[in-house]
Amino acid sequence: MMKMLNSRSGRGAAVAALVVAVGASVVAQKMTINGAGATFPAVIYSKWFSEYNKLHPEVQINYNPQGSGFGIQQIQKQTVFFGASDGPMTNDALLASPGRILHFPTVLGGVVPIYNIPGVNAMLKFTGPVLADIFLGKITKWNDPKIAANNAGVNLPNLDITVAHRSDGSGTTYIWADYLHKVSPEWTQKVGVANSVTWPVGLGAPQSAGVAGLVKQTPGAIGYVELIYATQNQISYGSVQNLAGEFVTASVESVTASAAAAVTKMPADFRVSIVNAEGKGVYPISSFTWLLVYESPKDKAAAKVFVDFMKWMLGDGQKLAPQLGYAPLPAPVVKLELDAVAKIKIQ
Repeated sequence: MMKMLNSRSGRGAAVAALVVAVGASVVAQKMTINGAGATFPAVIYSKWFSEYNKLHPEVQINYNPQGSGFGIQQIQKQTVFFGASDGPMTNDALLASPGRILHFPTVLGGVVPIYNIPGVNAMLKFTGPVLADIFLGKITKWNDPKIAANNAGVNLPNLDITVAHRSDGSGTTYIWADYLHKVSPEWTQKVGVANSVTWPVGLGAPQSAGVAGLVKQTPGAIGYVELIYATQNQISYGSVQNLAGEFVTASVESVTASAAAAVTKMPADFRVSIVNAEGKGVYPISSFTWLLVYESPKDKAAAKVFVDFMKWMLGDGQKLAPQLGYAPLPAPVVKLELDAVAKIKIQ
């Protein structure tokens, strides 16, 4: 009888030890991956990370949307595993990084001019030169003839224009400035293109939510945000004239159209601008947004998990883009990226 008890006791101890070992293994497999950067894709990134966590409960991906400039700084400092930016890193920034950083487009989106004009509910039409002159401080009243010329029938008030812009380093600013650079030589000469620029006029606010809030609370204000922020905050936004002479409203379809030409000219590092692209139905202030990942990350375990996430993102994840106001990547770009993902060293 004593031997039987000892035997049972021994088996119980073995089972308990096995349970502890399995539990320890599960705990060891839990993975937290941190990233930071652009506000532009923050809505879909949040959705992706949540959905991926449902498929892989042991993986938690955190994202801090403080702006593209912040994301670039943090990936360079290696305080995060991945960065995110709406404007590709410059050659100088890449050379100043402690390792080779790869760019991976994730979705496409449009940046729209938002405004708050009391008594005006119409969708205004803007040409590129008019937007440039507004942000250069040359057009200062909403009833200026240059604005009125393309908005017949709209009762524009004699109201001062207040320009609202990003105060932080921002890929959204990069896209906006890139567009104004392509339609206005004066903008190119006086301001240029960067994540942070010296604004000729206006009030600054951090992040897209800050610009949206500033416009919403300031009668006469105009600013720029991603389409998703305009729709979520129910702020009026305008259509913009493209190279074909059409006034086009930002949408999944018109943003997708802007990528058509880029697909055939996609560089190996994916750093390409599709702003002011040619073609019918193109929304001219459109852009890819990029994830930034080291080719040879220090944390190989995190790298292996993140590569799996990226493959999911380039597949099933793309199906979630349209419902959130983003355009999915064209199929040829996805194929090129899947090949490029293989370059990330996971061992």
